[in-house]
Amino acid sequence: MAVSLETRTPFLDPEMISLSMRIPSSMKINNNEGKKPLREVLYKYVPKEYIDRPKAGFKIPIGNWLRGHLREWAEANLSKQRLSNEGYMNPDIIQNIWKEHLSGKKDWTSKLWPILMFQTWKDEIH
Repeated sequence: MAVSLETRTPFLDPEMISLSMRIPSSMKINNNEGKKPLREVLYKYVPKEYIDRPKAGFKIPIGNWLRGHLREWAEANLSKQRLSNEGYMNPDIIQNIWKEHLSGKKDWTSKLWPILMFQTWKDEIH
């Protein structure tokens, strides 16, 4: 829950809490599925297929940002000269995946982002 997107403000209202405490558990759970009262209200206004579905993550478009407004920052951190001078990583491999990422041939965000975070962390400790 530390990194999720939550919107629970209405449930912090004292009257809402008091009401929920008065509802018996048997009315809150249906076939091991919780939030029964909320679902019943939602079904009146929102189609069931939007409610009764698996959870979906919230994906941050880092890959697009690396091609856009973070590109200059990323290129500075992934430059062949910098990587060669530091000696921690193979600059040729990183340059190849960076070029593929920029071209849109492949989304290398999952490889590039940890490298960029390492570079940023290294800058902070020096």
